[in-house]
Amino acid sequence: MIFDDTQCQLGEGPLWHPLRQQLFWFDILGKRLHTKGQQWQFADYVSAAGWTSETTLMIATSKALVHFDITTGDTDVITALEADNPVTRSNDGRADPKGGFWIGTMGIEAEAGAGAIYRYYQGELRQLYSRITISNAICFAPDGQTAYFTDTPTQQIMRVALDADGWPVGDPVLHIDLCGTPFRPDGAVVDAEGNLWNAQWGVGRIAGYDPQGDFIESVNFAAKQTSCPAFGGDDLQTLFCTSAAVGLDGTEEGKTFAAQTRYTGQQEHRVIL
Repeated sequence: MIFDDTQCQLGEGPLWHPLRQQLFWFDILGKRLHTKGQQWQFADYVSAAGWTSETTLMIATSKALVHFDITTGDTDVITALEADNPVTRSNDGRADPKGGFWIGTMGIEAEAGAGAIYRYYQGELRQLYSRITISNAICFAPDGQTAYFTDTPTQQIMRVALDADGWPVGDPVLHIDLCGTPFRPDGAVVDAEGNLWNAQWGVGRIAGYDPQGDFIESVNFAAKQTSCPAFGGDDLQTLFCTSAAVGLDGTEEGKTFAAQTRYTGQQEHRVIL
């Protein structure tokens, strides 16, 4: 079903705030943060967030990680993010179980290898991976020992082990291989049982994979360009999905959807500043 009729050019980054019981999401190209019945306009591209308190979010813009006050709309810069690079903007991001925040960047025109993936933790922003074209699918196993991510054009979702502080250990390895299929991995989230739910661009679906990377089932939506999922609702069994209208003219494109499932999501982790 349609959760919100707002048509986003590039809907992304849905976040269910556990203290507010409220969904937030972005229109990257519109430079807006949305919630049902309200929106906030930004000067720069905005794409992903983590919650820091009941009234504040950390938001990734094209130039910085900023602290955003939901009640006043005020922002304060936490740290610069590729601020001296006019080619790139932020894209996919999510808080990890240790209170860090992973954020990917990409070229504004999807320039090959222009982006990277970073982690913000205890006041430090550290680059983890470089030469990323379209950063996506950043999410974490419930036990905090594994992170997942993709560079969308590769059609491969990778996994990497994490140490006790949440930093990657060793090289990423292949987790889900979508090469040779029409499925282009976009945003993803992991549920409480460790299943990974991946929005797949261009085919109007979120696909679920078990902890071994095997396909479980898909949830289909009316919009083709499904971009990112989030679990929310009172029981965390509602699967929300953003989508993008850019390049399409369908009436359902770019809207935000919701589907009831038999799966339970993880509560989104708090970013510790």
